[in-house]
Amino acid sequence: MFKDKLQPFINRYNEITKLLSAPDIASDIAKMTELSKEQSGLSELVEKAKLYIQTIESIEENKELLGDPELGDLAKEELGQLEPMVPALEDEIKILMIPKDKNDEKNIFLELRAGAGGDESALFVADVFKMYTRYAEQMGWKVEIVSSSEGTAGGYKELIAQIKGQGVYSKLKYEAGTHRVQRVPDTETQGRVHTSAITVAVIPEVEDVEVDIKPNEIKMDVYRSSGCGGQSVNTTDSAVRLTHIPTGIVVAIQDEKSQHKNRDKAMKVLKARVYEAQMQKQLEETSNQRKLQVGSGDRSEKIRTYNYPQNRLTDHRIGLTLYSLEDIMNNGNLNLVVDPLITHAQAEAIQEAGL
Repeated sequence: MFKDKLQPFINRYNEITKLLSAPDIASDIAKMTELSKEQSGLSELVEKAKLYIQTIESIEENKELLGDPELGDLAKEELGQLEPMVPALEDEIKILMIPKDKNDEKNIFLELRAGAGGDESALFVADVFKMYTRYAEQMGWKVEIVSSSEGTAGGYKELIAQIKGQGVYSKLKYEAGTHRVQRVPDTETQGRVHTSAITVAVIPEVEDVEVDIKPNEIKMDVYRSSGCGGQSVNTTDSAVRLTHIPTGIVVAIQDEKSQHKNRDKAMKVLKARVYEAQMQKQLEETSNQRKLQVGSGDRSEKIRTYNYPQNRLTDHRIGLTLYSLEDIMNNGNLNLVVDPLITHAQAEAIQEAGL
């Protein structure tokens, strides 16, 4: 019975409540924080589970009263209210039972890079960044450009932004991959549609305790900034390049005038990239934790096409086609795509968990 699957969650919640009041836990801040987070993650599920169990028990009690001459009609009336609640509660609980992605509530580093298509690709990076910025405004998130490299005809060859807010990673984690654009470039005199592509990476920001990078594992180079940046450009060695020796991951930041600030930013991005690399390795090694088919997160995977002449957006992973491209790009109404992706991922997870 579905009811039997819920009891372990209630038991664990109660166990955590007891543990949190134990003297040895109270003195261990790290353990206390970990348990509090786990309990917080279980609270909504446990609340719904208790309501579900209570509803099932009330249905059973009322069924027993149906033959009672005095209470039969009242029992029938209550059953009419209680029984429709069961499937709706089951659906809600199944979603809550899906194992939580520990990164869901984290801020992210969003990395956009121009790919095939030259100048047009760099211009599309700027358009996609505007789309994400508008979406972030709708969600009440904050966006800050960490690093950028401008294209020769405008736009960006590369742009790294930090997005902060509630549940940022949970909403944007399926954006990673290759985004393809089909449109007539401004420079095209014959009116021909060109195809270009950019890559998007969505990397969760990490706490220092989550990734251990030793000082001797980092090689730091300083050099003079180039490009836009005012009078400080080419006058001081303020730009910073950090190389993580064990993985070969490189981060270069030059947007700030201060070498110290550039190093701090580079270090945050480096830690996030190393953490992401560790996550990918773990997923590859652990077959039962394979990523959902909604997307591997591989940056080479073509996930979406933006067709401007037809005002069409297609997400290839779930076969979603929308004729609302202008609205999504200009107004940031990305929920039209994000919500179906999340729903699809949840359905897969429920099936995989056998719920």
